[in-house]
Amino acid sequence: MRGRGLALLPLGLFLLALAEIAVFVTAVHLLGGAWAILLLVAASVAGMILLRREGIRGWRRFQAAAAEGRPPGRQVTNSLVGLFGSLLLAIPGYISAVAGLVLLLPPGRQLARRAAERYTERHVDAAVAGDLFGPRRVRVRRGDPVVVDAEPTPAPASPAAAIEGEVIEGEVMR
Repeated sequence: MRGRGLALLPLGLFLLALAEIAVFVTAVHLLGGAWAILLLVAASVAGMILLRREGIRGWRRFQAAAAEGRPPGRQVTNSLVGLFGSLLLAIPGYISAVAGLVLLLPPGRQLARRAAERYTERHVDAAVAGDLFGPRRVRVRRGDPVVVDAEPTPAPASPAAAIEGEVIEGEVMR
């Protein structure tokens, strides 16, 4: 699956470049050449300034979390999303600038941060995710007892007896 994604990357970048050119030509027709270029330059300069600011702010938050003994995952993830948004804003192009602005504004940043945290939690060991993002809250649901051996056992008389086994169904809650 990863190989296929990397194989399609050049095609995706080519299509993005074509879309950026089409949007730029449309902006030139709507705004005029000078205004379209000025808007692109202003977005790129703003992206470079924000790139520096987000990098410094992220490093300071990481150091503060490490000094206090807190898991640094949330600060690091938030900073990486801000850095990526700033980088997209710094790249000349209207589509990348809009995507960068979405990642820099609080609602978009929160959605991207949560998605990055979920992705990380799914793809790394649970202990590593706990070290990165702190302890997880777990909601336990009482359900039917699970039969582990080949012989079926009768259902317990009380719900508390069903929980005594080694298997507990649940879901991780934030």
